Amino acid sequence: MKICVLQHSALNTLGSIEEYARTRNYPLESTRFYKTTNPPDFDSFDLLIIMGGPMGIYDYEENPWLRDEKAFIKQAIEAGKSVLGICLGAQLLADVLGARVFENGHREMGWFPIRATATENKPEFLKGLPEEIMVFHWHARNFDIPAGAIHIFRSEGCENQGFILGDRVVALQFHPEATDERIKTMIGRFGLENGGGPFIQKTEEMTGRQEYITGTKEFMFTLLDRFEKIIYS
Repeated sequence: MKICVLQHSALNTLGSIEEYARTRNYPLESTRFYKTTNPPDFDSFDLLIIMGGPMGIYDYEENPWLRDEKAFIKQAIEAGKSVLGICLGAQLLADVLGARVFENGHREMGWFPIRATATENKPEFLKGLPEEIMVFHWHARNFDIPAGAIHIFRSEGCENQGFILGDRVVALQFHPEATDERIKTMIGRFGLENGGGPFIQKTEEMTGRQEYITGTKEFMFTLLDRFEKIIYS
């Protein structure tokens, strides 16, 4: 499975996604629209992963390349590519699919559980995944569920934590790729700017949580394996 990742800043490293590609011996390429005007050819990848980033999806004045990236994402979906959006990536997917992106009622930063939504006809893609799992969050915005998509996860601090459209497009507001190293980097860069709130943890609550890192990595690997199964089915 050939993986293409869209990255939006040097801080937003790939975490366990890179480990997954390495252990499975899958080729992985990275594209940064803020540095290039030459996007990858659609034939060069099977799975597109859209990472997080510090900007807002409507910040065109500061980040004019966002328009080109959105067009690329839309074309990838129309071409039938499998697509996974994480945090900002999930918001970009929502916007491309016609849904609203807005400021969430609370900032959500730290380890908080997400719960699967109660759907009578759970998509095959999601069957067997945990009904509840502790995951890492780092966001202040959220999205509406696009028309035709299924709401799949929620948390106490954020109602729409994910959606799936068909069996190839998945958006996750949280960070299943998080590693302790990346969490420490994010805290070092943004930690003092966060202020307070009911869903913002202290540094010592966010770091060194190996049991959570292990669980979320297993979740990430399972998702990527399911994409691989869909792609080669």
